[in-house]
Amino acid sequence: MAKGETKLIDEKGNRRDGRKWDQLRPIKLQVGLVKNADGSAYIEWGKNKIMAAVYGPKEVHPKHQVLADRALLRCRYHMAPFSVDERKNPAPSRREIEISKVMREALEPAVVVGDYPRTAIEVWVEVLQSDGGSRVAGITAASLALADAGINMRDLVVGCSCGMINGQVVADLDDTEDKEGDGDMPVAILPNLGLVSLLQVDGVYSREKFQKAFELAIQKGKEVYGMQREALNARFFGGEAKVTQVEEVAE
Repeated sequence: MAKGETKLIDEKGNRRDGRKWDQLRPIKLQVGLVKNADGSAYIEWGKNKIMAAVYGPKEVHPKHQVLADRALLRCRYHMAPFSVDERKNPAPSRREIEISKVMREALEPAVVVGDYPRTAIEVWVEVLQSDGGSRVAGITAASLALADAGINMRDLVVGCSCGMINGQVVADLDDTEDKEGDGDMPVAILPNLGLVSLLQVDGVYSREKFQKAFELAIQKGKEVYGMQREALNARFFGGEAKVTQVEEVAE
């Protein structure tokens, strides 16, 4: 079936899973679950289940990659073979290599790499279950793992993906909406600093719809930023991290 042919949103503005056009899927964040890592975080975003772990600052191998004035930030995004409907080859795919690069570029502006010269900081993101928007969910979890590791950061990084289905701008596309919709726009921001560290666009947007989707991604990203802060508070000060809930849609 061609993109845009599936009825993904009805006349009342309700989506297949009951959400309104501007609602996020349920999100759960936990910090500090991997005892052998220097920092770690786990995120459930919709049906996405993703673990992030950070190691370092540590000695650089191979030695020729050492940077004299700053840390070398390495990121690896990997999808487990059982994370998708059809078993995936465990070897890194071109998509995983591309997302690993995108993730590093999204996180690096937040990390004060100059504080850790001649070292490596490694970020490992493992997707246990995938359901659309895994790159922004991975970035969100990786940022928490860096904070949990005590890495000096200018701000947390939070991601959110918006896009279009059946010609309408919506927040937080799931897997079906991503595949059958009209476009996807992953965005990552440093909310406290007002900076954008990732903007990718798939699909064709008018100027007005591009602006609406971009502003919606930033707005929803700031909501997730609040959840990140609550998760860190739960980790270090005994607070309670909250889980977003999607309201029931009236019949």
